[in-house]
Amino acid sequence: MSEGIPHPTPVVIGVAGGSGSGKTTASMAILDRVGTEHLAYIEHDAYYHDLADIPSTQGIINFDHPDALETSLLIEHIQQLKAWQSATVPVYDFTTYVRTAQVRVVQPQPIILVEGILVFAEPALRECFDVRIFVDTDADLRFIRRLTRDLSERGRTVDSVVAQYLQTVRPMHLEFVEPSKRYADVIIPEGGKNIVAIEMVASRIRSLLDAAGHASPR
Repeated sequence: MSEGIPHPTPVVIGVAGGSGSGKTTASMAILDRVGTEHLAYIEHDAYYHDLADIPSTQGIINFDHPDALETSLLIEHIQQLKAWQSATVPVYDFTTYVRTAQVRVVQPQPIILVEGILVFAEPALRECFDVRIFVDTDADLRFIRRLTRDLSERGRTVDSVVAQYLQTVRPMHLEFVEPSKRYADVIIPEGGKNIVAIEMVASRIRSLLDAAGHASPR
């Protein structure tokens, strides 16, 4: 846009769902239909506190409690992006459980996508979204996906993954994640495989972009 002409307000999309539900797959399937080149993407996971500042449950660090994340900083970054300012997003190391010295500069775009298991659990964050999508997947599939990821990408053992799932992941899912589903505008069963739901959501996003004054990417 020309200098001096204000940008239309970006469309902010929240994607929630349990750990291993397929949030990323569903998000990319939707945005592929809308135009990923017009997207600012942020993961709530980037805002975890360092290990020493994360609460524990029965001696196990509780990464699935809202207090484990610096959500206030995420909200600040969403507000910056909505004002067409860049945001400096932390880079978290899940092998050492600390924020690294690196950062990721996210540039403002017509679409802001925020993804995470707890993005609808915090009222102040929940209010940031124009569209709220919840990816709903059976618990056994979510656990298998989480187990596979933690073994291959995070250097975990089977015993540690199972213990964490039973003592923190599952209880926190039932306390925070599952109840937050009621705030969703759209619930997508089966994640990225649900083509009908994905097409409907993509159409809604294109309509919001048009209403906000953005030309639809597709």
